Amino acid sequence: MSAEEPIPLARPVIGAEEEGQVLEVLRSGHLSLGPLLPAFERSFASRVGAAHASAVSSGTAGLHLALRAVGVSDGDEVITSPFSFVASANVALYERARPVFADIDPLTLNISPDAAAAAVTGRTAAILPIHVFGYPADIAALEGLGLPIVEDACEALGSLHPDGTAVGNGTHPAVFGFYPNKQLTTGEGGMITTADAALKERFDSERNQGRAPDMGWLDHDRLGFNYRLSDVACALGLAQLSHLDSMLEGRARVAASYREALAGIEGVELPCVDAGGARRGWFVFVVQLPRGVDRDGTVRALAERGVPSKPYFPAIHLTGFYRERFGHREGEFPVCEDVAARSIALPFFPELSEGQVAKVSAALAEVVRAAQVGARA
Repeated sequence: MSAEEPIPLARPVIGAEEEGQVLEVLRSGHLSLGPLLPAFERSFASRVGAAHASAVSSGTAGLHLALRAVGVSDGDEVITSPFSFVASANVALYERARPVFADIDPLTLNISPDAAAAAVTGRTAAILPIHVFGYPADIAALEGLGLPIVEDACEALGSLHPDGTAVGNGTHPAVFGFYPNKQLTTGEGGMITTADAALKERFDSERNQGRAPDMGWLDHDRLGFNYRLSDVACALGLAQLSHLDSMLEGRARVAASYREALAGIEGVELPCVDAGGARRGWFVFVVQLPRGVDRDGTVRALAERGVPSKPYFPAIHLTGFYRERFGHREGEFPVCEDVAARSIALPFFPELSEGQVAKVSAALAEVVRAAQVGARA
């Protein structure tokens, strides 16, 4: 990319290897349920140290299947974070359960274990923590609540827990997403990792309309869904896995450049640094604006300077559907609401140059300082 080209918000790394893998699948004529599906699953499981992995059509599909597998059903409650992409809450509704929100830690932006503990009732069937922006949630503390856990690791490929184990290499189902802005992309797609062979068999069946491995094409022994991942997508995934380390290193390099370039902007809060052995797998670079600086106005002002950005994330409970369905209002989860009102995602991808980081950072500094001067006038 030349310095003169517009800066995109995100750009997946797609090269000759990906193109070759996809062409090979297209020429084979075996586009779905072919040999690349199990190959991708084995390679991904090996990458994160999991015993088993099941590829699915999206991270959302994976979260849905995982909640079903841990027993969530009609009338249950699922404790989760209000600071996330809406899918992590929606999947509980797919099973006619209710998402119950718990406020977040102001530093890590992950669900607060104390808040989660306070939200437990006799109807709580599971906890669905999100490793927000790739920083590992405190799974050990949540395990102390004695409830089934489904880890939303859709943003956390490459992340490590404090004990050094990879996110996805645990006793709970963990779900990864492969949307184009993720660390690894298959266009659309996802993966569920598990230590349980019986769960792997269940995921494989339910993603494929409820078919068992030894059944004929039109035989089904359980309710299932069309959550398959095509061999075309698996070809992309296998090629991406082959250079995942370099893509993760590129993301970490860009994040370090941002930290240095943004450090002098008064009041701008940067993503928390790794602590206690935990390591972030960089997904996006999200900053929090100083209180009193208009977030939406900042987004517009950056766009006028050729810098794309977006609010990231909204508070789920304050979105229209959740307000109307459950009567949520401002003030319920003050930490989440404060963070959500001030957060913006900056351009972030492995090939972002130092010059582009400098341009983004200078534009943000100019806009924030102008807003602060205006507020004091």
